[in-house]
Amino acid sequence: MAERRRMSYSVHRDVLDEVAVDEMAEKSESKTSLCEKVRRSMRCSGARTKSCLLGSVPVVSWLPRYSIKENALGDLVSGISVGIMQLPQGMAYALLAAVPPVFGLYSSFYPVLIYFIFGTSKHISVGTYAVMSVMIGGVTERLAPESDFTTWDNVTNSSIVDIAARDAERIRVAVAVTFLSGLFQILLGLVQFGFVVTYLSDPLVRGYTTGAAIHVIVSQLKYTFGINPPRYSGPLSLIYTVLEICYIIPETNIGTLVVSIVTIISLILAKELNAYLSKKLPVPIPVELVCVIITTVISWQVNLTGRYGVDVVGEIPSGLQPPVFPAASLFGRVIGDAFALAVVGYGIAISLGRIFALKYGYKVDSNQELIALGLSNSFGAIFQCFAISCSMSRSLVQESTGGRTQVAGVLSAVVILFITLWIGRLFEDLPKAVLAAIIYVNLHGIMKQFLDIPALWKSNRVDMVVWVVTFILTVLLNPDLGLAASIGFSMLTVIFRTQLFLRKYSLCWALPTWCEVWVDHVMSSEMWTLRNLKLSTLSTSSPSMKRAECSVRSDLLKSKTISLVFPVLRFRLLW
Repeated sequence: MAERRRMSYSVHRDVLDEVAVDEMAEKSESKTSLCEKVRRSMRCSGARTKSCLLGSVPVVSWLPRYSIKENALGDLVSGISVGIMQLPQGMAYALLAAVPPVFGLYSSFYPVLIYFIFGTSKHISVGTYAVMSVMIGGVTERLAPESDFTTWDNVTNSSIVDIAARDAERIRVAVAVTFLSGLFQILLGLVQFGFVVTYLSDPLVRGYTTGAAIHVIVSQLKYTFGINPPRYSGPLSLIYTVLEICYIIPETNIGTLVVSIVTIISLILAKELNAYLSKKLPVPIPVELVCVIITTVISWQVNLTGRYGVDVVGEIPSGLQPPVFPAASLFGRVIGDAFALAVVGYGIAISLGRIFALKYGYKVDSNQELIALGLSNSFGAIFQCFAISCSMSRSLVQESTGGRTQVAGVLSAVVILFITLWIGRLFEDLPKAVLAAIIYVNLHGIMKQFLDIPALWKSNRVDMVVWVVTFILTVLLNPDLGLAASIGFSMLTVIFRTQLFLRKYSLCWALPTWCEVWVDHVMSSEMWTLRNLKLSTLSTSSPSMKRAECSVRSDLLKSKTISLVFPVLRFRLLW
């Protein structure tokens, strides 16, 4: 291999000492008093009022500049596509939340409209989400267990469950925890708590969502096999539930199991066909909706409930629910769950929102996102909605079908409104096993996150440990306690690695002839030191350390050890 040619540099620049730099920058020694800071913050002017309004209600800033020619067609197609997806997913995720399926449709309508007004991401699709729903389901089944609504019938000599009373109480619980989680998000946004995303690194979020997906799968097994295992709560509840399912699996309803297997296979094949034809089709085939329509017709014609005992969705009331304020008496019992929901929902939404913002070159305000999600949850709870976040599958469809703004979200809400008001009753014969199968198939993307383990093993093993520990804690301790323990463990790893780095940071030195060329002091034999000048060289492949790096770099560069400053400092980032 030919030897690289040595490059020559020539830099001509006056050398400035600290005094000269301070004079040039007109450094001021005076400090603003606290009273003056408060006085300035309380001042009001037209420009400041306008800035505050545009920041608090983002739709006011971008909707007047909405280009119908460039965006309308893409948003229309995207909105209809996402709305069609919302129908089966909303009903399926309502089962995860242990509430009637129609409440999943409500949760796909009201919060979307609120986020349209206050949200800053152009591409995420807010609405029902599996992880949030299973967390709500844990709360509703813990505070409103089926055993509290079971009575003994002396005529049939068997126990009977008052389903109407049970569902009504579970709705009260779901609405209360949703409203409180929304208040938490609003308060956190007002106090500028968006920095909490710093501690939700990619390995933690992906490990957590994978662990929560295991809870989702286990919670739906009763609909797949047509059995009714008892509900467990607290740490290790998932293990107890799996053991109980294994114990009663001989009681499986064969008709329900056949419906589940056929639906899962059909959905997988249809989605593979969809992916194969993705480049040839303008919009993806709504396989979930087609599956829901076909199975509903078959269930109605064959009478699966009467002949084979297959459990179906049941009555779906038409119209919307009147506003009802949540039961404040339940707030004290769900405050911990509400805070966990607030953090999880925000973490998932901001992570996905920043991915799209980076891709399309706009900014997502983390604090405003907290407020937008909080308003969506708290306002939606008044209209009987349960907690929402953003769905990756729907967001990808919204983006791939041409959606460019949240107008697509409003159009999807209009589709849901049409379904809720006029054609919701047509799905009363839909088997619940079909909704469970839709959930399983939609989790395939999350299940692929297990491939993160070998990838992290090669790139950063500490992050791999964070992923694995988060997954294990989530599975064993349930999503709420698992989240708290995982964040604590992740913070410990960040602190440990940050402190370890500070003891081993390397120094950059300037070559004697070219002051713009900086090299590591152990890599050059020809070097000279600039008195009291220390520059830290930082770089890492770890997602957990990136924000910690920024903090350390800022502190080092702000230190008073720098006595010589050049107009342009260029140095390579090394680990």
